[in-house]
Amino acid sequence: MIEFQDVDYTIGDRLILSGVTFAVKRGETRVILGPSGSGKSTVLRLLMGLVQPDSGNIIIDGEDIAAVDEEQRRRIRRKMGVVFQQGALFDSMTVGENVGFSLLEQADADEEGVEGTVKHFLSLVGLEEYLIDRMPDELSGGMQRRVAIARALAARDPQILLYDEPTTGLDPQASERITDLILQLRDTMGKTSIMVTHDIADAFKVGNRITMLHEGRVVFDGPAADLNRAQTPFITQFLAPFRKAVAAASAPVAGANRPAQAPPQFGGTS
Repeated sequence: MIEFQDVDYTIGDRLILSGVTFAVKRGETRVILGPSGSGKSTVLRLLMGLVQPDSGNIIIDGEDIAAVDEEQRRRIRRKMGVVFQQGALFDSMTVGENVGFSLLEQADADEEGVEGTVKHFLSLVGLEEYLIDRMPDELSGGMQRRVAIARALAARDPQILLYDEPTTGLDPQASERITDLILQLRDTMGKTSIMVTHDIADAFKVGNRITMLHEGRVVFDGPAADLNRAQTPFITQFLAPFRKAVAAASAPVAGANRPAQAPPQFGGTS
């Protein structure tokens, strides 16, 4: 469904991506993983046709988005819904106006029908319909992120969902709700997803397959289990904090399985 074929991209004389190649099957969740500055978010910008590669092909349902005119590019882009980093909601609009923004822009928009659609998608992401009249700054960070997902879904019921660091800045519980929702949309609605992240736990939880970038090049492409077994120096170093955290969390609490000791005895002769 989606293919990057030997894609190069530079800004001036600075290499951003070099020879990037991977393929995403329909209904799959692909994670683009790597440290800051590795070129992850550039993959999404190229996929949306916001920038053009220096060379290579970016194929979406058999069409090269890098080789078509702007009108065709807009048509291909309609297949995608985007959840931007930090949610990127419109601060001056209510939750309902944010979710229904693209629908209200249509010439034949019916306000009552739009409101029903908005409530449907809010429910789909686990939000109560009374929030429709709230402003974004009245919501928690995790709720804002779910509103952003509802907006992406409502815009045109996209086949492809793109997530740019969707859990950045969230507490662990809110992050878990977002990753659970990404999996739910894949499993119940068959959405094809690409998630950009530097969070290793999120990557292992969500990704059917992981493409890992380092300095603009693919250093791994395959199942998460294979990444966890990889022994190349960069991958080992990148995963080290995650592995230590997992080991610490699973280690037995000191003394937890020891037999109880008799309390100390005090007293005696003076």
